[in-house]
Amino acid sequence: MDVPVSRLAATALDEGLSQRSIDLDPAGYFLILVDLEAAELVAEHYGNGIDERGLATDPETGEVLSCRNAGPRTPLAVFRGRTAKELGIALTEGGGPHPLSRLDHALYLGRELQKAEAALLAGEPYVQD
Repeated sequence: MDVPVSRLAATALDEGLSQRSIDLDPAGYFLILVDLEAAELVAEHYGNGIDERGLATDPETGEVLSCRNAGPRTPLAVFRGRTAKELGIALTEGGGPHPLSRLDHALYLGRELQKAEAALLAGEPYVQD
């Protein structure tokens, strides 16, 4: 008989998996935000290059992008939706071009959009993983 995974065990498993090495999506990256005033989820898509070490770089300057103390960048596109499903469909279906080129990136975005939707519905802050 299978034993259900406890919330604590699931959290520990996910935290461990978050430490693995990943390949970046050459199609770019997303900042996911919750717009409480508009009651919408927002996904800002930014372009990037990838250097020989696998680090994201500014496509204009070639400088490595930092998650901290980074200056403002202009998104290539902004996607909005009322639910994770609506926003996910906008990112992956239709005529394209689609701002994703890796399945692992699409799965990550789906998880994050679900978390952002839960925060939106609860009126709570959302922090992207």
